[in-house]
Amino acid sequence: MTKRILRLKDVKAMTGLSRSTIYAEIARGHFPRQIKLTGGRSVGWYESAVIHWIETREGGGS
Repeated sequence: MTKRILRLKDVKAMTGLSRSTIYAEIARGHFPRQIKLTGGRSVGWYESAVIHWIETREGGGS
């Protein structure tokens, strides 16, 4: 099974967060870390990690 990778625009649309908020939350350890894609300049997030983060927040987690 392959893992789906989301780009920043998709993560922003799913979470409602801005780019700066996403990276600030990563720095605080409160959001899944991005992964480097081929070429080294592009990044993405595993869809499953973003969905888990959303579900955790919906469940009242901080």
